[in-house]
Amino acid sequence: MEIPVLDDASPSVPRFPGRVRRLLLPLSAGACALALATGCSGADPAAAPAAKATPSGTAQGSVTRDTADLEGAYQAVINDVLPSVVQIDASDSLGSGIVYDDKGHIVTNAHVIGDEKSFKVTVATGEAVLDATLVSSYPEQDLAVIKLDEVPDALKPAKFGDAEKVEVGQIVMAMGSPLGLSSSVTQGIVSALGRTVSESRSGGGTGATIANMVQTSAAINPGNSGGALVNLRSEVIGIPTLAATDPQMGDSAAPGIGFAIPVSMVRTVADQIIKDGKVTDSGRAALNITGRTVVDDSYRPAGVALVSVDRGGAADEAGLRAGDIVTKIGDSEVTTVTSLSEALAGDKPGDKVTVTYTRGGDSRTAEVTLGEI
Repeated sequence: MEIPVLDDASPSVPRFPGRVRRLLLPLSAGACALALATGCSGADPAAAPAAKATPSGTAQGSVTRDTADLEGAYQAVINDVLPSVVQIDASDSLGSGIVYDDKGHIVTNAHVIGDEKSFKVTVATGEAVLDATLVSSYPEQDLAVIKLDEVPDALKPAKFGDAEKVEVGQIVMAMGSPLGLSSSVTQGIVSALGRTVSESRSGGGTGATIANMVQTSAAINPGNSGGALVNLRSEVIGIPTLAATDPQMGDSAAPGIGFAIPVSMVRTVADQIIKDGKVTDSGRAALNITGRTVVDDSYRPAGVALVSVDRGGAADEAGLRAGDIVTKIGDSEVTTVTSLSEALAGDKPGDKVTVTYTRGGDSRTAEVTLGEI
């Protein structure tokens, strides 16, 4: 289930050399089903007990008080948010989800639910395992919404934050069911923003190219997919989706490098699915073509050949046709279908881009007004 990472397009940031893997836990892997009940109620971070001062009045007392304050803040967030994070059993795999509203809607990753239509959901508030059914899946952004058949009175929707206020260095916690250990919490920081990451379609992957992902050092493992990345204000700021692996270490996990779908995209997709039963406005740009990767004489990827061009679509309106080979979008080199998706990931429908392509061995350019996926 390894999939290549495509880093952001900033020339000052080197491309990430590793891989990423989906955080889905196959049940066939012998997942542990240990449930950890929280048994806690909400708490005020400011009410955390102050540590006793040392007799000498040295700085040690201040450090201890600071530590107690931070621990209190962590515990308050955990008590507040964990009841909104669920474990999802999708027949042959385990993942996580977030209670989205008081109607029983739960948002998760599309790769968690796969092709399943019904699920078993375990909530942290102690109810029996609940049944849920699929509302809709949107693999293009690796998001999905399911709905509980019966909504327990104690069900607690999560509070969602503002993506514009997420900053590098903020303390965050990842909550979910890593390795089948439900109601687990790890902590770290937001270590980068604006990452563009692509999944392959192998091993149940959606093939999605996801822009503006939040990179975090909080430990995330198989089973964390679909869970919550939370700030110290008890706000969900992302959904943990992918973790990096290190090819130089036999593709073992690369500690402290995980990626979460930003809360802005989560809300955009979930709101449309809940309202209309599907995504009606993706907000994602496209050339409106079907393409395949081509190789040069040295068998290296060299561009994307247009297999077909949608009539009336963006590429068609700009004069591109089947057989053309796209090699650049703006200043971004295009060598594969994945790199084409990456080059378009930061654009919006209606944006104008310069497409460089070859036709009959001649290099040409065209200004294309982008369409929508």
